[in-house]
Amino acid sequence: MKQIVVLFILFLFMGQFSISQVANNNCANAIELCPNVTEASTNINANTTFCTGCEDDFNFCFPTNNTVWFSFTTNATGGNVQVDFSNLVFAINPGQGLAIQATIIQATAPCSSGSYTQIGNCISTTNANFTLTATGLPANTLYYVVVDGDNTGAGITQAAECSFDVVVSGVGVSHSTPTIQVNSSNLSICENDVVTFLANSTNCPNIGDFNWYINASLVAVTTDSTFSTSELSDGDVVTVETSCYLLCTEIINISTAPFTVYSFLVDAGPDLTISPNIATTINGTTSAPSYNWSPGFLFSDPNSLNTIVTTDQTITITLTATENGCTLSDDLVLTVTSGLDIPNTFSPNGDGTNEKWIIQGIESYPDCNIKIFTRWGQEVFFATGYNDEKAWDGSKKSGLAAEGVYFYILDLNDGNSPLIKGSLTLIR
Repeated sequence: MKQIVVLFILFLFMGQFSISQVANNNCANAIELCPNVTEASTNINANTTFCTGCEDDFNFCFPTNNTVWFSFTTNATGGNVQVDFSNLVFAINPGQGLAIQATIIQATAPCSSGSYTQIGNCISTTNANFTLTATGLPANTLYYVVVDGDNTGAGITQAAECSFDVVVSGVGVSHSTPTIQVNSSNLSICENDVVTFLANSTNCPNIGDFNWYINASLVAVTTDSTFSTSELSDGDVVTVETSCYLLCTEIINISTAPFTVYSFLVDAGPDLTISPNIATTINGTTSAPSYNWSPGFLFSDPNSLNTIVTTDQTITITLTATENGCTLSDDLVLTVTSGLDIPNTFSPNGDGTNEKWIIQGIESYPDCNIKIFTRWGQEVFFATGYNDEKAWDGSKKSGLAAEGVYFYILDLNDGNSPLIKGSLTLIR
């Protein structure tokens, strides 16, 4: 175990273990420099690609040893650009250089050295902060910045390795400051009003999707600049956010002032279950001075909060009120049931009790008809206008029906109700 530790220490000091290379060791992985954004980088453990025409096959400014690559693209107008290097910190090892070199390159064929043109000044050996400058660069053009460690000088056997900060600036790369504005119809609205927002952006090329927030919660993503909602409450703040530029993306956003949402009490009351054509009292509540019920023809007085409604079918009724120029409403569902009480047993045994299959409430459906079957589907009873007088007494054409389970189909024939199906047990 001690021998393994000693060997590891020896390898450590002899530099025989490897550290992964930085991603931009290759030109194809050049780090995009964004205007006025400092990029911390290094060429530690970088190397050179040796082949004819490859990315590092040039010698017009300095011979390459351990290059790292950066890139920038001029804006729509172009112009002067500078690339500043600062905070240089060198690796200090026996026989290792202590200076770096750098220049700006234009490549008509990306990363192909045969197409390179050196732009601006060249820094061949320095160990202090420095600047690369290029003037009058054309618009919308890609440039590379290559940084390399120097290996010249007496006793130098290893190229310099250095960490540094780099930042690109100048009118040739600067972005116009993007802005965004939100237009809405009014910041004072009524509850449930539909409000439409329009986001107007300036200096924002390659605009992205629009993210819409209410009180910092994302509620919608739109591809165009409009958004509508009726879900605003008093004090809500709406924010829109989008992105500008494909490269070196900038996020911009803007928020409205808090909304003033006017509301007042409107309550139609709880949902009710009623019998058909039975007058039912409805008690609504509102603080508004003006109100009415709809549909008005159902009510004894549609302009009274406490009124009577009569209907033979399930329906939604609405109380609508107006106050301070705002109109609000509340719904109430009236569920109309058949009003029937259908027993599941009867005992026609001559004891005078429960001798017929009596359906309570069936008199409200004078046009109804009913069929009763055995479990094998044989019809044993049929009647139209079923009532207490016509109620089934457990007999059939051939005599008395046997004790057991039977099945029925009841058609109320009222134009609204579905067929009612079920089973009943005949007890002797």
